[in-house]
Order: sequence, then C-alpha cells, then structure tokens
Amino acid sequence: MMGFDGCRGWMVTAAVVGGLGGVGVEAAEGLPGGPLAQAASRGVVTRDPSTVVQSGDRFWVFYTGQGVHSMSSKDGVTWEPGPPVFREPPPWIAEAVPKNRGVYWAPDVMKVGDRFLLYYSVSSFGKMDSAIGLATNSTLDPASAAFQWTDEGEVVRSREGGDFNTIDPSIFHDADGRLWLVFGSQWSGLKLVELDPATGKRKDEQAPMVAVAAGVPIEAAYLYSREGLYYLFVNRGDCCRGDQSTYHIQVGRSSQIEGPYVDREGKGLLDGGGSLVLEMKVGPLTGPGHAGIVEMEGKSWFSCHFEADDRMGGKATLGLMPIRWSDDGWPEVLPPEDL
Repeated sequence: MMGFDGCRGWMVTAAVVGGLGGVGVEAAEGLPGGPLAQAASRGVVTRDPSTVVQSGDRFWVFYTGQGVHSMSSKDGVTWEPGPPVFREPPPWIAEAVPKNRGVYWAPDVMKVGDRFLLYYSVSSFGKMDSAIGLATNSTLDPASAAFQWTDEGEVVRSREGGDFNTIDPSIFHDADGRLWLVFGSQWSGLKLVELDPATGKRKDEQAPMVAVAAGVPIEAAYLYSREGLYYLFVNRGDCCRGDQSTYHIQVGRSSQIEGPYVDREGKGLLDGGGSLVLEMKVGPLTGPGHAGIVEMEGKSWFSCHFEADDRMGGKATLGLMPIRWSDDGWPEVLPPEDL
C-alpha cells in the first residue's frame, strides 16, 4: 500500500476472482468468497493479501487489518474468516511506532523448517516511522492444541528523515537454503536483506540493504524463482482510490537474487523499468496489487487483490488466476474469461 497517505486503513468487502477450484464454482451460502460472477458480497474484508500458503487441506491468506486478519479455503473459492494473529498489540510497537493503532499492513507468510514465519508492517500514515515485525506459529490450524502465535519482535525499522520505508514485507526462501526479505514503498524504493532461517531476523544487522527497484510510485514487492532466474514483481501507480486507482503490477528478472533486475526490454527496475503483468483496468476490475504465486496439483495460480470491482459497487476483490510462462520465460496472467 502507498506510504504517502492513509489509505491502508481502508478495509472493504471482497469476493474472489477465479479461484483454485475454477470459475463458476458457487460459494456456500453465508460464507465469504465466490467467483467473480457472483456480485453479492459475502462480508469478508481483505486488502494487501499475503502469498497464499497451504497448510494441511486448507489454503490461508493473511491481510491488512486489526491485529492482522486471516481467512482460509479448501478450494480457493469459498473462504472462511479465521482468527487475528494478534488480539493485543505486541509491546514493542508502542515505542517503535507510537502513532499506530493496531492495524497492521500487508503481511506475508511462509513455512520455514517446522514453523510458519509471518511478517507484517506497522506504520503511521504518511510517515516513514515504520517497522516490520515477525510472528511465528507451529501450525495455521486454529483447532490445533499447538496453535499459538508468538511475537518475535522487530525485524527492521525506518525513521523520518531516512530515504526508505519498512512496509510491504515479502519473504523468499531460496533453493540453497538462504532466506530473504524484500520490502519498501516509495522514496528510494525497494530493499532486500538476508535473514537467518533459524531466527527469522536479519542475518547481519550491519550488512547494507540491497536496492532492487526504484522509481516512485513503487511498493508491494514479491520474489519468485523459476528455472534459474529470479522474478521480482512490483506495484506501480496509486492505490486506495477505488475505480480511480492506477495500481498495476510489473515484473523484472535477474540471474542473481540481489539483481540487477531488468524487464523484457532490458531496462533496469532501479531505473523505473518493469514489464506489465496486470494492467490498471481488467474488464470491470481496477487496480491489481500485491502479487503472489501458489502451486496446486501441478498448476500455478497468481494471487492479488483488485482495488475495485464495478459490479460490486466498487468493493475490492481477491483474485486467484492461472499463470503461464512464455517461451522466453516471462509470466502471463490469465484473467477469468467471463469478465
């Protein structure tokens, strides 16, 4: 989400575009979700979704909200609200970001070893007084006796007068076992730091942050690897303005995790480059943001939110759509055919 204004506080009703079960599967009565064709709201609120992660027979998404909100699904179409990550603010936040009121932004989650690592943003509107925190859990199943989110504290922080903003975290676990965090919004752009897989915190607090993309407006990074290449998805444009949002998703790639990332034309993402993945307008949908990719039964699905769906009175929708790769290795997202 944008670091220049207070739009992160907006939470709107969501339905699901597409879905892992395929377009046309009906949502159960009274539950959130459902394919795009169903314009009726099911009452779930969502914005800035995490990467969709599978745990047991369910898929989970975490998203901006009081204490970090969650929802789960067995098919990617019908979603059920889950418990918040935090029912009370972690104590360290009052000192780190005193103006925050308990709404945590744009989480991301991944299982590393025998526990789930969940990173989330804490900020104050229009300020660089921000921090990224970490919570851990051995399971995502609220019915399990082992279910308990543990606050692990601050991972990285930014301050007024600096040149970067510590929001929109995204975690990446490389094939060589190294763990990385990419984050940032506006100002000098997106940064990459290495994490210690054992702690989930920075491996070396003194190591310089690596700049991987720049050019305002920019945020909502997501890293993905395929066939020896690293793909960096980013959002450009303005969010949080309903059907007037100019949010859109671009991508660049590199043979090295630290870059340089370039688009299809060879322009560096540090120089404002980026190849289009999802444009600002997709039929009745406006403003795709916060990319993710989930694998299921040998197929890849692209996740994001849309800022507005004209057929739902401008409410936001959660999108799950097929993704394929061109012969020269660039991602192509396939919106539902019934738009």
